[in-house]
Amino acid sequence: MTTLEPARLRAWWAHRQGLDGSLLGTPPAEVLGRTGWARSVGGSGPYLGLRARCGASREEVDAAVARLEIHELPAARGCAYVLPAADYALGLTVGAHAPEAEARQAAKHLGVTEAEVADLCEAVHGALGDVPLDPAKIKDATGDAVRSLGADGKKRGLSTTLPLALGLLQARGLIRRVPVDGRLDRQRYGYVRWDLDLGARTPEEARAELALRYFGWAAPATLAHFRWFSGFSAAAAKAAVAGLGLVDVGEGLLMPPELVDDFTAYVPPSTPSYALLAGIDGIHLLHRDLARMLEPADAEREFGGRRLGGLADAPAHMIVDRGRLVGLWEYDVAAREIVWRVFDGGHGTADAALRDAVAATGAFVRDELGDARSFSLDSPKSREPRVAELRG
Repeated sequence: MTTLEPARLRAWWAHRQGLDGSLLGTPPAEVLGRTGWARSVGGSGPYLGLRARCGASREEVDAAVARLEIHELPAARGCAYVLPAADYALGLTVGAHAPEAEARQAAKHLGVTEAEVADLCEAVHGALGDVPLDPAKIKDATGDAVRSLGADGKKRGLSTTLPLALGLLQARGLIRRVPVDGRLDRQRYGYVRWDLDLGARTPEEARAELALRYFGWAAPATLAHFRWFSGFSAAAAKAAVAGLGLVDVGEGLLMPPELVDDFTAYVPPSTPSYALLAGIDGIHLLHRDLARMLEPADAEREFGGRRLGGLADAPAHMIVDRGRLVGLWEYDVAAREIVWRVFDGGHGTADAALRDAVAATGAFVRDELGDARSFSLDSPKSREPRVAELRG
């Protein structure tokens, strides 16, 4: 097996992601620090990912959130991720461009002045304390400082000026969102004052720090993979990695020098190691290159009328074995069970290890989560076609 043989690469990525049992019992914050931030869109992804890596229960994850050891924050590309405390300032710094750009667009198209937003930020920050307030209560507390943006604002997804202030204050570490019921798979929030110290890093230093983190999580990865994750321009991404001394191990795949010896000596496990993960789990989303997870024959398979090898993301939750996408699954709420299918050839037989993994994940979803939404708007009704195809 050569160093860059696809099966070996997949197994190495799964190993670095802790999907081989090597991180069992590790605290959630340490897992996120070692394997990468967990994308959160109001779905079950963070819970499924942490459980697969370290065995954490929902209660343990929620307790880590309550202790502020981990937290959901806008980070890379301005998207929401669950981060460890050590990365809060970095995540907010690299994601700050998104609310700033939204404020500029509101000024350009909706006549919202910089001074108006500044005054509103001051009013919101002053209204908040240690008791979470939802947006309606914040609006009541700030009075006329919040302005309706009318029909034009609604067309742009901005009905009032309040989201502008909330986004900017959160990016500056001055407030934070608190899940109303302490759950990461909900999208109901209150806000509290925070006053987090973001440090004195420049944007260039923050980009370089993110690059260092990323290649520790995802290597070997190409510069294009890093650009997808970070949202940086080509020039900014190139500058961010310039001082890292990354080694090209072939085919444009870059790796920190301290990992090269381990990568060269790595021997993939010979027995299956199954994990049932969300479709946006880091094993996929750090690179967002679904084809690398598929065997050629599986890339030609179709789901929902679409060829798997031509998709940017998995069309359902993933069943992964040593980094390879070997099947798909969804949760049927009415039947209170996982509905799943593995691909034919090699992994087509539902062996005991796979059945055990399905059963254990099914119990976790049923007893601790109640559902396994892909994202906040995913519902039992909307996933019926996927469940039907998996059953078929």
